[in-house]
Amino acid sequence: MRMEKSEIAMREEFTRWCKTVQSQMETVLLSHLPATTLAPHKLHEAMQYAVLDGGKRVRPLLAFAAGELFDAPRDGIQRAACAVEMIHAYSLVHDDMPCMDDDALRRGKPTVHKKYDEATALLVGDALQAQAFEVIAGGNLDAQRKVAMVSCLARAAGSLGMCGGQAIDLDSVGISLSRDALEHMHRLKTGALLEASVMLGALAGKSLLSAEELALRAYSSAIGLAFQVVDDILDATADSATLGKTAGKDAASNKPTYVSILGLNESLALAEKLRQDAHQALLPFGDPAMRLKELADLIVQRKT
Repeated sequence: MRMEKSEIAMREEFTRWCKTVQSQMETVLLSHLPATTLAPHKLHEAMQYAVLDGGKRVRPLLAFAAGELFDAPRDGIQRAACAVEMIHAYSLVHDDMPCMDDDALRRGKPTVHKKYDEATALLVGDALQAQAFEVIAGGNLDAQRKVAMVSCLARAAGSLGMCGGQAIDLDSVGISLSRDALEHMHRLKTGALLEASVMLGALAGKSLLSAEELALRAYSSAIGLAFQVVDDILDATADSATLGKTAGKDAASNKPTYVSILGLNESLALAEKLRQDAHQALLPFGDPAMRLKELADLIVQRKT
């Protein structure tokens, strides 16, 4: 199907916006990480290795899109995006360790525990988590907004969010999960931090009305689950060079996935339904929510 010129122009504009945010994030993240000239040098070098020069920056993109929707100040958006990306990076460092998923490749380069050592990787994760909250606590936002943002990120990262989902994931290796149980696990493991990305960007701008919060959470819930469904599809269909990480790892580890439970075709259909659900949730915001809509498309239609 041929695209209209206006649609092509919109896609090109969205691509430029993404590249601008991604480039900006490298500078922002570096400015909020300890310099490698400061002791302990090895730890600070490993922190930068874990965070910089890699990844799609989906979570910062979501924070920027939501922040721009609610007219958040630039520094507030950047701090929200930086904090959530630090939490995400720490989770990857720990996930890749031998006591978790035991992986050697991440973002097309050796994982932190392979590049350095296991003890350093453990400390990198710990330090990045602390750094994320320091970033939110700084800046010029008022205290009430900072407290709301800290609470949002802490819940998303803790036992009722990302860490809890990872615990369920580790306990589920080799056993059969129902679709509902699989969905619960991934809403915590993957969805919670994606939702926090959206909410942090919005909270940097204003105190949300209840209807606005409900709409954003409905959108976030849809894209959070869609992200994992697509991850499972890519793990089953793409190669390691394309993904930048070890392909087929879930099947090899006998982990329950959407593909293993639903099959490939039904998983593809579910991802598309979730994309449409995300679009539907944004209707109350109209055209100003276009970036969030485009990010839902990116999450579902990505190839890596």
